[in-house]
Amino acid sequence: MMNRRQLLGAGTAGAALVSSQAWSQTSNMGLPEAALMDSAATAVTPRPSSGVDYNPVVTLNGWTLPYRMNNGVKEFHLVAEPVERELADGMIAHLWGYNGQSTGPTIEAVEGDRVRIYVTNKLPENTSVHWHGLILPSGMDGVVGLSHPGIKPGKTFVYEFDLTKSGTFMYHPHADEMVQMAMGMMGMFVVHPKDPTFMPVDRDFLIMLNAFDIDPGTYVPKIMTMNDFNLWTWNSRIFPDIDPLVVNKGDKVRVRVGNLTMTNHPIHMHGYDFKVTCTDGGWVPESAQWPEVSIDIPVGAMRAYEFTADHLGDWAIHCHKSHHTMNAMGHDVPTFIGVNKTQLTQKMRKFQPEYMPMGTAGMGDMGKMTMELPENTIPMMNGWGPHGPIEMGGMFSVVKVREGIEADDYEDPGWYKNPPGEQAYEWTGELPEFASNNSPKTILTPKSTREG
Repeated sequence: MMNRRQLLGAGTAGAALVSSQAWSQTSNMGLPEAALMDSAATAVTPRPSSGVDYNPVVTLNGWTLPYRMNNGVKEFHLVAEPVERELADGMIAHLWGYNGQSTGPTIEAVEGDRVRIYVTNKLPENTSVHWHGLILPSGMDGVVGLSHPGIKPGKTFVYEFDLTKSGTFMYHPHADEMVQMAMGMMGMFVVHPKDPTFMPVDRDFLIMLNAFDIDPGTYVPKIMTMNDFNLWTWNSRIFPDIDPLVVNKGDKVRVRVGNLTMTNHPIHMHGYDFKVTCTDGGWVPESAQWPEVSIDIPVGAMRAYEFTADHLGDWAIHCHKSHHTMNAMGHDVPTFIGVNKTQLTQKMRKFQPEYMPMGTAGMGDMGKMTMELPENTIPMMNGWGPHGPIEMGGMFSVVKVREGIEADDYEDPGWYKNPPGEQAYEWTGELPEFASNNSPKTILTPKSTREG
């Protein structure tokens, strides 16, 4: 992690940029360093060495914004700016974000803290920051024209307020919101309980659900899209380039999921059931926590769930809307299932010898196809596991539960080797009789196909 003064020279983002608004009395203190991250790897934050103890969150493919203490106030510096984000290996998006990245860095603090957040605008238009779900003075709420004037390009505003409750919150602009959020301006804000014994966990993961509409061969999202997004991401990353959730057996694990897309997302985790322990409104009392294996995350909402990692293995975690686990989908592609394309293929190969027919038996073959793609795009399915293509993309990752993982270790342990007798296998022996509904009104599959 580097800061901008190291990159651009001392004073480039200095106090001279502080706005002349009423809260500019803090300008004589100077700005805290504007840290940035130029990597898409998951960065692990160490536990605090002073003050209230808490277990920092782990933002998949993200990081936590550093702060400085100034007379008892935690000071942060967010820089709103154009950024380049590697959505996946070989695909770059030209976005707007914070501190060199979209989604922006996670802000972490403790219930009862007073925070002062400097926001410098390096965008070509006004911006603001709304602190989604936090309880604060109306003048700090970040709605341009209502809470305060817009932050003009080149200016810095200061937001300062007390953190009155713990939980998981978000931040995003309330200025030209449709454009700025479609371009990737969003992040998470975690407030830890002031009582370290309240709701403790061993591992605490953070996922922001976001989406883009970027045509193959292009780099900038289409900001007018309402529903037909083609890139579904977690923290602006796409499977197979979303890091796994690495867990030691026996750990108590929390997964916090925020949603700033244009639709809901039912997040499903394999191998476990879990309890929903937190919503936007706060922590759910133990007597009211409810069990799930999938939890729907509404638009503009957050849900957190917890489980104890008792079951070793590699367990899928994904959005259960099937189109959201596919990359770069073309929504106008016709369906060819059941179509015989033999003659068409012969004719096409006279002009294009590498032509491959697709979709006649479903889209699973896309998982292992290697073909030339347009510039700056990725295949619909591009992830490989220990047994072949996983045939997934988009909003998908793996919870990897192992024995012997150290408390601060989040390195990918590789693929799980199933013990003997614990893996499905091909059967080549005699099959038992199977029941069949012989009603002519309900049989849809031809008998010859069933018997074959």
